[in-house]
Amino acid sequence: MCNKREINEEICIGERSLFGAKDMIVRNTIFEDGESPLKESENIDIYDSMFKWKYPLWYSKNINVENSTWFEMARAGVWYTNNINIKNCAIEAPKNFRRCKDISLQDVSIPNAAETLWNCENVELRNVIAKGDYFAMNCKNMEIDGLTLYGNYCFDGAENVEIRNSKFLSKDAFWNSRNITVYDSFISGEYIGWNSENLTFVNCTLESLQGLCYIDNLVLRNCKLLNTTLAFEYSTVDAEINGNIKSVLNPKSGVIKADSISELIIEKDKVNPDKIKIICRKED
Repeated sequence: MCNKREINEEICIGERSLFGAKDMIVRNTIFEDGESPLKESENIDIYDSMFKWKYPLWYSKNINVENSTWFEMARAGVWYTNNINIKNCAIEAPKNFRRCKDISLQDVSIPNAAETLWNCENVELRNVIAKGDYFAMNCKNMEIDGLTLYGNYCFDGAENVEIRNSKFLSKDAFWNSRNITVYDSFISGEYIGWNSENLTFVNCTLESLQGLCYIDNLVLRNCKLLNTTLAFEYSTVDAEINGNIKSVLNPKSGVIKADSISELIIEKDKVNPDKIKIICRKED
């Protein structure tokens, strides 16, 4: 294996300052004004460095970044890049990670995560905090543990996603998604999960207005639906709910078990009551 060339305490200025770099270690370096400093790079390890301008890592592969920072103007920072591992980093720039494969983020904060993680595949997130709308749109094959997300419309169009120990404050989460499983998490937001298929929640707490509707194969196990109204409209549902559901509207088919349901609305001209089984364990 070849030895990697190392740079330390450099200030890189100008467009494509390290274009096409290969087999390099970068330490304590600042990428100042100048677009695409590491475009087309390969086998790069970056430590304790700063990205201050646009498009730093495009069309790259085999990248490791630790204890480093993307400033606000390092926007659209990682596009069309494969096999990138990022650890203990702060990413202030928006529109990061687009059409990338094999991404790992661990102990990362993204306070301006608008349009971040779009159309990516094979993504692993561990202890990530993000704030921004349309997070992880159209992503496939994601494993997530410890994501705290503030932002609407997350995971729109996502497929094959497993989420654990997370907290979302997100309107319209999981729209148009397929094969999503969420464990031991909290989600608050209107209209959760519309137009989705194979959406499962286990040991979760959800709060939603008109959430969990228009879903094919919705499963809830040992969940709470706090302050949740007009739930399950036109969904095929298998739900075991601890506590009360404030209101249920026209589920398409399936079984709903809860301690109680304050308001149950079944309109015979819209759904077939014979396809719906409601079990309340105690009076409201």
